[in-house]
Amino acid sequence: MILVLIFLIVEISPGSPVNNFINPRMTAEHRAQLTARFGLDGPPVERFFDWMFAVLQGDFGRSFQYRQPVLDVFATMLGPTMMLSLYSMILTLVIGIPAGIISATKQYSATDTGLTIFSLIGISMPSFFFALLLLRFFAVQFSIFPMFGLSDPMYNAPNAFAWFFHRMWHLTLPAVVLGLSGTAYFMRYTRSAMLEVIKSDYIRTARAKGLKEKIVIYRHAFRNAMIPLITLLGFQIPALFSGAAITESIFGIPGMGRLMVNAVGWRDHPIIMAGGTIFAILTMVGMLVADILYAAADPRIKYE
Repeated sequence: MILVLIFLIVEISPGSPVNNFINPRMTAEHRAQLTARFGLDGPPVERFFDWMFAVLQGDFGRSFQYRQPVLDVFATMLGPTMMLSLYSMILTLVIGIPAGIISATKQYSATDTGLTIFSLIGISMPSFFFALLLLRFFAVQFSIFPMFGLSDPMYNAPNAFAWFFHRMWHLTLPAVVLGLSGTAYFMRYTRSAMLEVIKSDYIRTARAKGLKEKIVIYRHAFRNAMIPLITLLGFQIPALFSGAAITESIFGIPGMGRLMVNAVGWRDHPIIMAGGTIFAILTMVGMLVADILYAAADPRIKYE
């Protein structure tokens, strides 16, 4: 069903990849030959089954734009996106969850108000606008971070650690932009879940036993508040890859997101359909990871 929807979306979208290769002197016969060369001359049903059987065999076709197999193109673009997504996920979890816990334990305080305002700004602010703000202040005005690219072509790393740090330095601003909304959502969900758990009877019992507040909050309350956060984490995994399209385009990072944006402009159907399939697989993987983490977080949940 997923493959059918992906094919239909590409099929009904306006434009044709043939238009990218047309010149004023091209005849109708040459155009028909070009259409047949791209495999777009057959009936849609026949083309769908040909594509589906090829996908099931691990063949996503050849890119119209790069003139290479789709999987070879993805192999060169997947690394930067994985690094950016992992960096962004770490920032999201390290900042969002502790901030939500602090906001819940200090309800209605100035700290809670400030963190709530920050989360609302993070949820509502468009990522491209936030990216331009960061570039304006941290790359142009203060020159702390580089503006574009994955690395400096003139930089010669003395060792693997220096190369890794150089890449992470270039990915800092994109990771902050990509993780802004996720951090805000985790902060809000953590706050709401913690406020509900903190008011439970067993939390009052733990405090009455004389346990330290940190043990009550982090060992007892937070563990029971993790269930909704795990659900959010499952959706966050594919959301990072979809959000990378805008972030990578703004910061000039040669990754999967930028590749998909260019593929839409080129009407590169094999790239678009392969990207949609991978995104659907990531969504299912995210849900599977969430189901596994449910059992780890709550011993009452068992899988046969």
